[in-house]
Amino acid sequence: MVFFPAAIPWKASAMTAGSGGRVLLSLVLGALGFPLSAGPPFLTDDPQPVDLGHLELYVFSSGQHVPGDSAGFGPALEFNYGILPDTQFHAVVPYAYDRPRDAPAQGGLGDVELGLKVRFLHETTTLPQIGIFPLVELPTGDANKGLGAGHTQVYLPLWLQKSWGPWTTYGGYGWWRNPGEGNRNWGYTGWLLQRDLGEHWTLGVEAFRRTASTLVGQAATGYNAGGQFNFSEKYHLLFSAGRNVSGDRQTFYYLGYQLTTGTFGNLSDWFRRGRPPA
Repeated sequence: MVFFPAAIPWKASAMTAGSGGRVLLSLVLGALGFPLSAGPPFLTDDPQPVDLGHLELYVFSSGQHVPGDSAGFGPALEFNYGILPDTQFHAVVPYAYDRPRDAPAQGGLGDVELGLKVRFLHETTTLPQIGIFPLVELPTGDANKGLGAGHTQVYLPLWLQKSWGPWTTYGGYGWWRNPGEGNRNWGYTGWLLQRDLGEHWTLGVEAFRRTASTLVGQAATGYNAGGQFNFSEKYHLLFSAGRNVSGDRQTFYYLGYQLTTGTFGNLSDWFRRGRPPA
């Protein structure tokens, strides 16, 4: 399994707030205008769920910068668990921050993300695996402080994946329901290519296109590069960075630490045996 959690959805939208009309950046987890966790460490996800009875746990930080504002999550906790064959439960609980240049910085609980990844077609020698990963963003963050959207949002994506030896490629399309004054529903299309470089390293690059999420916003095209370093079969470091090449000027990053284990009973390994070297 390639440990690039498909649950990074983190989304960002510009919104006007305050009597001065200053622009705040509201970032709502994969991650990755993207889901909070999407497919860590990337914005694009894959259709491969966590195996039945297996667990993925991430502690991560992700964020983005636009002229005059930086916002993101960190620390944030992502939890993925295989509850049924080909079915994964997903949850993200983030600490969100917003640091506008001309206003006080804000921090606190962000919007909580819940989801269910379901794979309905397994990969064959000729066909890709295909799955869906619906997500719900709950408005638990304070929108007045730029820490949340202020509305329940829903993401409905379809993902495909195919592998050849050390190479893996995946991507798809997702539709966001984005209610609220001045907002509009929007779409995301992304595709990624990655390669395993031996036992420890996996590197990849993705390209994406998203439509405008507000009435005054712009569509954007961008890229992201990153990868994963495996300390062992259980412990992994994930990282990525990218930018838009059209639309709003925006740069973004992801840095996370991942634990993978068989069952809840093995969570004690996080605190004792098998820890990566300092």
